[in-house]
Amino acid sequence: MDNRSEVRAFLTSRRAKVSPQQAGLPSHGRRRVEGLRRGEVAALAGVSVEYYTRLERGNLAGASDSVLDAIARALRLDEVEAAHLHHLARAAATPAVRARRVKTPEVRVPVRRVLESMNGVPALVRDHRFDILAANPLAMALYSPMFAAGEVLPVNSMRFTFLNPHAQAFYPDWAQVARSAVAALRIAAARNPHDEHLVSLIGELSMRSDPFRTWWAAQDVYVHQHGTKRFHHPAVGDLDLDYEAFELPGDTLLTLLTYSAEAGTSSGDGLQLLAAWATSSADAPAQARPIIE
Repeated sequence: MDNRSEVRAFLTSRRAKVSPQQAGLPSHGRRRVEGLRRGEVAALAGVSVEYYTRLERGNLAGASDSVLDAIARALRLDEVEAAHLHHLARAAATPAVRARRVKTPEVRVPVRRVLESMNGVPALVRDHRFDILAANPLAMALYSPMFAAGEVLPVNSMRFTFLNPHAQAFYPDWAQVARSAVAALRIAAARNPHDEHLVSLIGELSMRSDPFRTWWAAQDVYVHQHGTKRFHHPAVGDLDLDYEAFELPGDTLLTLLTYSAEAGTSSGDGLQLLAAWATSSADAPAQARPIIE
């Protein structure tokens, strides 16, 4: 990925989101630019207009943490956006290299044991490319539309979200889920700018999905840590599940995702029904297993 283009697009898009009023600046008459002017950002950050202009044109190499923090404050970046700016700066400081093949991280045997032991909780491990590398039976059942073509891992959740015709029915809040997924993928791209497979995935989705292309251009960033996700499962109906994302110590490219629901709620009952469905499906002969359409 072109770091200079990424920096330019990110800073320009964030500058356009901040009004003079939000920044505590006077605004007189019509403005030719949306949001703040470069000179206003420079003044708020305490740097020269020439220096900020050079940074916004994509040259973050050599920018100190204090300067980056000042720009983040001037642009009213949140914690995730500020961290993203620092990732872009670190990528700019490294020698330019061609995209290369990055080995797919392996899920260690003890981690797989933990997954298998979580009987009442859907749990899976994904990497920075959003490839699902391991999943317990309940997670396989929850994401059965994604695994419908077969249970061979890895399966890429980004391709499912944007290219599979069943995704929008599976996610009742598809637009919200998909847009936050794009924003999370942008974080991963900034952290791994030379990963050939990741660059290829972004290119494929940009070519094949109009929504992805539009949201990718928006330059939004997002980190999946915890929250609630809605599902419409073809076998058990609607589920509102709380998710938690844990980065695995020692495996920085891997994330453990778990889903749960409060006992006694409709979603808690649905999760129990899903577990029973998963068991019956696994025990049934191949020709008698439920078919997910």
